[in-house]
Amino acid sequence: MVTSITKSLQGLTAAVLLSWLFVVPAASAMPAIQHWVTDNGVRVYFVAAPELPMVNINVTFAAGSARDDGHAGLANMTSTLLDMGAAGLSADEIASRAESLGAELATGSARDMAWITLRSLSDAAYLQPALKLLADVINRPDFNEKDFARERERTLVAIRRSEQSPATVAEYTFFSSVYGDHPYAPRPGGTIESVSALQLDRIKAFYKRYYVANNAVFSIIGDLDRKAAGQLVEQVIAQLPAGKRAAALQSVPVLTKAQEQRVYHPSTQTHVRMGAPGMHRGDPDYFALYVGNHVLGGGGLVSRLFEEVREKRGLSYSVNSYFSPMEQNGPYLFSLQTRNDQLDESLLVMRETLQDFVEKGPTKKELIASKKNITGGFPLRIASNSSILDYLTVIGFYDLPLDYLEVFNDRVMAVTRQQIIDAFQRRVSPDTMATIIVGGDS
Repeated sequence: MVTSITKSLQGLTAAVLLSWLFVVPAASAMPAIQHWVTDNGVRVYFVAAPELPMVNINVTFAAGSARDDGHAGLANMTSTLLDMGAAGLSADEIASRAESLGAELATGSARDMAWITLRSLSDAAYLQPALKLLADVINRPDFNEKDFARERERTLVAIRRSEQSPATVAEYTFFSSVYGDHPYAPRPGGTIESVSALQLDRIKAFYKRYYVANNAVFSIIGDLDRKAAGQLVEQVIAQLPAGKRAAALQSVPVLTKAQEQRVYHPSTQTHVRMGAPGMHRGDPDYFALYVGNHVLGGGGLVSRLFEEVREKRGLSYSVNSYFSPMEQNGPYLFSLQTRNDQLDESLLVMRETLQDFVEKGPTKKELIASKKNITGGFPLRIASNSSILDYLTVIGFYDLPLDYLEVFNDRVMAVTRQQIIDAFQRRVSPDTMATIIVGGDS
């Protein structure tokens, strides 16, 4: 069925294909973002990209697992069921129609959000039926008992399988330990008990509450002008009831003391997750923390953690740290995998490296190198329509400035060593972090 899109692309002239080679270099110029709000309240973010005959769409709702309200797995199951049956079409029929159009349709969810994505050729012969399919999935999901029973069983199987992965166990144990009673704590996919207890009526109620226009962000990039983009949005989402935007999530409490939790798992490798609540989207300390962490553990093979833990001592194949900003403070997470017999030394080196960085910050040489690495790689991070779409979604969902991409490199270059030291000493406390250890020594 993919032949539809293949034939269309093969039909392009050699001259057009050659022109595509210049798309990546041209992407270093910041795309112009157009923004408007529809009559029923949908926030729209659009970038015209006529270089390729494609349209990429992401419709995002504040309907992630943080809205589960004590029923872990509810948001995930709702998102899953959207394209399992809609407007009388079965899951197989939806997938078959998308494939016959050379389109890609998918749903997903995380803690803050749920989304429906579509990628289609911009030719009306393909785009219009693909948009009809997208509209059906968003506006007319069937939520029937048969689909629900099947997907619930699949989810239960996936949960049981995930228990065999020490990395997965370490991740959800970390969130539970760090976030306590906050809505970020539960597993987004739910547990055996919570998913088994889900009822279809509750899923329908969740959809009715959160899949509404005022709770939606519509991101588009592709071979369209502003008028066509506006018509596209109305075609897909005009039928959604206005509803209300989801209330802001409660703030995340800071950790006041260190925690350590060991989980036995029959493996020769021990997985470590260490960290605490970090920062949120739009955080005033974002760039100082981001650039500083790039030096410490986010710069891959050139980070200080990699140098101290792996290169000098050979304690771990992989070690890193990263901020995961969310609506409220997402985690600042250190990740390490090592042999069981090297655990204590690995932890000691990781903690000492962090402590030294918080006290002294980066060297001048490290800061210059990290800035060059971040800004030099930035054009590649916006070199494809799908990557720009991801940025559009983040900008729209978290109400970031429209010039976020345009000024990103300037903001990075403006960060000083003293700003990093100040931000880390205020925001990162090595003495109150949670440490989760999952491995083979009981």
